[in-house]
Amino acid sequence: MLPAPVLTLDCRGQRCPLPVISLARRVTDVATREVIAVAADDPAARIDIPAWCRMRGHEFVGESVEPDGVPAYHVRRMA
Repeated sequence: MLPAPVLTLDCRGQRCPLPVISLARRVTDVATREVIAVAADDPAARIDIPAWCRMRGHEFVGESVEPDGVPAYHVRRMA
């Protein structure tokens, strides 16, 4: 089971690289070790968000599905 996010970003309808830019801007809105989720219907987000986590030192903890079927990518802030 994935940890519950303390913040979910609604990036539906945004195309690459906008979901990652939104995540980068808002990740500091949560405390270290808390989880932020990015709900994004752009297929590139599935690759871009874990790659961004590796580059920036955050932890990609997994993917869930929002009630409307849109994937949500969970990221734990590490720094």
